[in-house]
Amino acid sequence: MYSLTILVATGIIALAAGSAIGLLLGKRLSASTKSLRETERELDRLKQDKRAYEEEVVEHFTQAASLLNNLTDSYRNVHNHLASGAANLCQERGPVSLAMLESRNSDGEIPAHLAQIKPPLDYAPKTSPEEKGMLNEEFGIDRQHKPLEARTAND
Repeated sequence: MYSLTILVATGIIALAAGSAIGLLLGKRLSASTKSLRETERELDRLKQDKRAYEEEVVEHFTQAASLLNNLTDSYRNVHNHLASGAANLCQERGPVSLAMLESRNSDGEIPAHLAQIKPPLDYAPKTSPEEKGMLNEEFGIDRQHKPLEARTAND
């Protein structure tokens, strides 16, 4: 029915069209695949950076807590040394050591000499009812009323 040349020509045209479509699809898919791979690599790198940063933060605060505990212990030792030396040198009239402070019965307990302290007054007491108090606007201002003629002569 069909001649051999027509079948060969149709085959060559179909092969060329298929190759062209295949090349176009291949380039498109490979470009998006390449972009996808790059995005995945970038995401992995960011995850690793985040993990490294989190580990660095944890290490920093762990070391800071350890150093602060050492500082507290050193401060306590220095204070106890100074307090015991003061107690020995001042014949038991010196400051109280931390060990003595820790042996108190209650943190809410107020010593008797501190319980009698009164807060400062928020007003100024007057000696007589006619006297102007310190919070009065005119306190300490002596206004002498000059006669009207003296005021106009000076002005």
